[in-house]
Amino acid sequence: MIPILATVFGSLAALLHVYIFVMESVQWSQPRIWRRFGVPDQATADATKPMAYNQGFYNLFLAIGAIIGIVLFWAAGPDTPVDAAGRALVLFTLGSMVAAALVLLTTGMKYLRPALIQGTLPLIGFVLFLFA
Repeated sequence: MIPILATVFGSLAALLHVYIFVMESVQWSQPRIWRRFGVPDQATADATKPMAYNQGFYNLFLAIGAIIGIVLFWAAGPDTPVDAAGRALVLFTLGSMVAAALVLLTTGMKYLRPALIQGTLPLIGFVLFLFA
């Protein structure tokens, strides 16, 4: 049961980071998106678009790493090199997502809610994968 729950939370964390990628790298110029990130106006959104574009891809790469790790985790039997590689990749990517949420929190308490949104699913998935 724990491996299934770990997979669910790891997959949800990956999907969330794909969604963040879409907002930052694809939809950044839309006012409803840049406002969500606390950007005050269109000029600032345009000025920060290259940074958001780049940052979005970091989120996408973490999501891809988590998904590849989950696939490897399930691709072979327990205690195989493929299983170990999958676990390591999932733990690294989910841990990186949690670390990014903690870094976001260091920029101020007004970022508590976004940090919790960004970090809760990967934290739960990380803990579950430790015991899977």
